[in-house]
Amino acid sequence: MEANLPDKQYFRIGEVVRLTSLKASVLRFWETEFKELKPPKSRTGQRLYTKQDIQLLQEIKHLLYTEKLTIEGARKRLKTDCKNDSKVDSDDASGLLKVVNEVRQELETIRRMLSQ
Repeated sequence: MEANLPDKQYFRIGEVVRLTSLKASVLRFWETEFKELKPPKSRTGQRLYTKQDIQLLQEIKHLLYTEKLTIEGARKRLKTDCKNDSKVDSDDASGLLKVVNEVRQELETIRRMLSQ
């Protein structure tokens, strides 16, 4: 769905209603139930959703309407998915750290060779 989103930084609630086929009242209710969903408000008090917020809304919609999970079940699934994403990130970080250490050792070897 992200490919179909207009190239904008923020979307107002009416646009999000159109893009997600959800009612505005449902969006506001989900904000109270899912702590990950906290769109900032403009100076005039309008909610400003990002593309990431819309993706999260679509994921929540899928979990609740397609997979028929309860709100609590959807919360747990989102938390589990977040942990899995974090694990992938930490795996990437440990791989990068290994490369950095190897480069550091090679540079240290070159420095010793040059100082002789």
